[in-house]
Amino acid sequence: MKRTGYLALIGRPNVGKSTLLNSILGEKIAIVSSKPQTTRTRILGVETRGEDQFVFLDTPGIFQPQNSLGDYMVKIANSTMQDSDAVILVADAGFAPGSVERNVIAYLKKSGTPAVLALNKVDLYRREKIAETIAAYAAEHDFAAVVPISAKRGKQVDELMEECGKFLHEDEWIFDPETVTDQSMRQIAAEVIREKILRTIDREIPHGIAVAIEEYREEEGLTRIRAEIFCEKESHKGILVGKGGETLKRIGSYARQDLESLTGTKVYLDLWVKVKENWRDSRRDVIGFGYQEG
Repeated sequence: MKRTGYLALIGRPNVGKSTLLNSILGEKIAIVSSKPQTTRTRILGVETRGEDQFVFLDTPGIFQPQNSLGDYMVKIANSTMQDSDAVILVADAGFAPGSVERNVIAYLKKSGTPAVLALNKVDLYRREKIAETIAAYAAEHDFAAVVPISAKRGKQVDELMEECGKFLHEDEWIFDPETVTDQSMRQIAAEVIREKILRTIDREIPHGIAVAIEEYREEEGLTRIRAEIFCEKESHKGILVGKGGETLKRIGSYARQDLESLTGTKVYLDLWVKVKENWRDSRRDVIGFGYQEG
């Protein structure tokens, strides 16, 4: 009998939710970086094993929003919890629960939604420290299971999957067994480019970046992509482009490598940088860049 279920990955920014999703799927569909608030929207990933189909929903980290983009991100995380069969609360194994985790736990108690606690980054801490964290969470909530993991190294991820399997219900699969994500290649291309900006620019500029794919054309053995990178200030544009265009070329080179691996073709990537002042504060601009519910 086939089984399926929606599982929400929830937690604060930069705790490793997207890294965990990529580890589960065995391929990269969610961008990752060391900077918080990397994930801006809900990302669906499908893992089909035997008769079981897991539908994971990666979400933006929960934080105190400061603008319209932040409002959108937090709303997406909260609505995803409400739409899921179970929650995987991803937390740092070295820290006791804070306000973000307690708010999630309060929702779990109120709704009765089952949940697993995935304590990530265990490779960074001593066993005694991890044991303290487990005890601190146990005092807050009776989770269905607590699984210490290292998403980056793939440690204990299969054990986490076993626990998630207990939340599936008998039903027909929603997705074809070959499906990995519902994202289009245009969406993935935009996110790959944004990831390379996050990894190349060290300042606060990346938080004010949006990427729009203006052209995505597949030819025999070649994919042509034209993308516009929007930043919030003219000075940011100069930093993104760099002296003689060197920074933009470097971003394009890094992105092209990933995109060629994803498409299996040569990629011609044409990048342009434009300024749209304070777009994150404008609900209209936020929606215009595709950050909208539903």
